[in-house]
Amino acid sequence: MIVLVANLGSTSFKYKLFDMACGETVLAEGAADRIGLSSSTWTFTPFNGDKVSGIAVLADHGAAVELHLEKLVTTGVIPSIDSVQAIGFKAVHGGSLDVVKVDEKVLAVMQKFADVAPAHNPPYIAAMRSFARRLPNVPQVAAFETAFHRTIPESRQTYAVPYEWTADFGIRRYGFHGASHRYIAMRLREIQPGAVKIISCHLGGSSSVCAIHDGKSVANSFGMTAQSGLPQASRCGDFDTFALLKLLENGLTLDVIWKRLGKEGGLLGVSGVSSDCREVERAAQAGNSRAKLALDVLVDAVRQYIGAYLAVLSGADALVFTGGIGQHATDLRSRMVQGFEYAGIAAGESGPKNDRGEFSLHAPRSRTQIWVLPTNEELVVARQTVGVLAGRA
Repeated sequence: MIVLVANLGSTSFKYKLFDMACGETVLAEGAADRIGLSSSTWTFTPFNGDKVSGIAVLADHGAAVELHLEKLVTTGVIPSIDSVQAIGFKAVHGGSLDVVKVDEKVLAVMQKFADVAPAHNPPYIAAMRSFARRLPNVPQVAAFETAFHRTIPESRQTYAVPYEWTADFGIRRYGFHGASHRYIAMRLREIQPGAVKIISCHLGGSSSVCAIHDGKSVANSFGMTAQSGLPQASRCGDFDTFALLKLLENGLTLDVIWKRLGKEGGLLGVSGVSSDCREVERAAQAGNSRAKLALDVLVDAVRQYIGAYLAVLSGADALVFTGGIGQHATDLRSRMVQGFEYAGIAAGESGPKNDRGEFSLHAPRSRTQIWVLPTNEELVVARQTVGVLAGRA
């Protein structure tokens, strides 16, 4: 089965095209950025081919979809658009939905949660409708990020708010980054079969920590929305809601507050430098005190969740880092694992990388293995898509 897996942001579109019947081979991948702006950049990489890029005017996600479908055919990756047999979406917020075929009822649920996932649900809905117009006979599957976290105990899903808010409005902790944490759980079973208790740290532009027991999520740092949990690139993370009163009293409107917490918070808000962790690190190394503070805030937050999930799991067999920061921010990662020797976590020299870019960090005496593993969210979604269409999920 040829499956196209789409991953969207408010102004971005990324995808991979898989041949699931031929060793889960990636036939091509591509991306478009700055969608809806004056000019957009796009990239396209066919299997065993060179990466090409360009600039185009892409008014919306539908235009980005059209551009890349055309590239797949004109470069000979597939003979025609009809070769695509299924489309899987790494969708974000569907409330209590799991992994499902997309129909009008699913789109209605996504619209219902668009107010708490404003950067994700609207572009996904638009892209799903665009694909449906272009490929009306091709089934679509939404693999919601929240699905992996359905196994979290109710006590860790429930906010201490009036219970009717939970029952009537769905106000609870949902958790996100499900595809990434699911992949980490799957991959650890292959390279460390005895790892039952895993703490997975997905750290990047968007970050979360997940406690996994026997392949199932039992806690996640995200809450009702992807604006919560760890400090993000430009989102604030955990924030005392009653602080809103102080901001309102000082003349800020709710619209301004929401925008600033969601787009001017996180690393960007504290540092005043950038939402890109690499640029913040460079500024900190050059003596910028606010940049240093932003990194300290992130490191402390990750350490607090690691400590909390050691308590949830009663220790850990493996501590895993993935995502752009998790894989590449060596100094920050080192600081995040310091001081946990009491819990059996001892960092050592970096082990050799394998052909997947994976390597270990634990010392020989460490009871907990420490791994750096590139995630593969698209492969997880492709497998889920095939499973749903085959009636296995």
